[in-house]
Amino acid sequence: MTIDALEKELKQGILQGIYLFYGEELFLLENCLKKIKSNFGELISGINYINIDEQNIDNIITDMQTPAFGYEKKLIIVRNSGLLKKEGKKKNPKLDNLKKKISDYIIKNEEEIKNTLVIVFIEEDIGKDDLVKTIEKVGVICNFEKQKLPQIIARMKAICNAYKVNIDDNTMRYFIECCGTSMQDLINEIRKLIEYAGENGTITKESIDLLSIKQIDSVIFDLTDSLGKKDIKEAMVVLNNLIYSKEPVQKILITLYNHFKKLYIVLLAKKYNRNIAESLNLKPNQMFLTTKYQAQTKYFNEKELKNILLELINLDANYKSGNIDLNVGLEAILCRYCS
Repeated sequence: MTIDALEKELKQGILQGIYLFYGEELFLLENCLKKIKSNFGELISGINYINIDEQNIDNIITDMQTPAFGYEKKLIIVRNSGLLKKEGKKKNPKLDNLKKKISDYIIKNEEEIKNTLVIVFIEEDIGKDDLVKTIEKVGVICNFEKQKLPQIIARMKAICNAYKVNIDDNTMRYFIECCGTSMQDLINEIRKLIEYAGENGTITKESIDLLSIKQIDSVIFDLTDSLGKKDIKEAMVVLNNLIYSKEPVQKILITLYNHFKKLYIVLLAKKYNRNIAESLNLKPNQMFLTTKYQAQTKYFNEKELKNILLELINLDANYKSGNIDLNVGLEAILCRYCS
């Protein structure tokens, strides 16, 4: 089941007997779990509400069999138990035996589970063993994968519409470019902008620049733009603002290095007619970055990017050996390039 279909079903108050949630988009996953708890009703720990993890996973069948005394159903949350994650080369006979028992129990008691239980399995990632196949057959499996840009835009615009606040598509894209693709971060930032704009107001790029906490990757794009334009004053302002915001200088160095490495990869991909997104190993929710990286490569040639990368590597080595202050070294590299 897709995330959208699951959210629609939960909004209607429909609860299935067994769920399996996994994936990277934890904010949406936790939201669906909250909705399940809300739809379920009153929760009394140890009676009609049980939490299971790897420490007490052996009790799962007993917990499934024990009635929720005084209540119609029992909600069992099985979080990061190791039951469903991808197996390594080394087998665990005890765990395999438990998985078989759970799978057999679910198959034999499918109707009873639907009437008396709601079980939610939560894992970071899953394999394709018999237990997963059993859950797929009798329950709902949802992959909470990172949202793609159109999906993120739709969700953010829905929030703005709910508060009668306007924002156009270009501004929304700019907002996402600045604040990243984490749903939790985006919702925190859009709420500030909604409050600032007010009912029937409009969110603008200026208000985003004024109020939003930009992700370091976005700020590095700004820094690189300034470098490409040989605007050393603006480049130093951006760098000092990063340091002032208490970003660790080591993190700034690493992010700057990775950014120029990606620009170098884009140049090579274009030179040898390779797919840029694949060369950069971008995730589905990062595809919009290809245009941004391509736009910035116009400022640099292959030799310049190689030199910048080498200077950043040498700075890291000299800093670790105590020969130079990292702040001074970064400023020196920026000044040398702009001169």
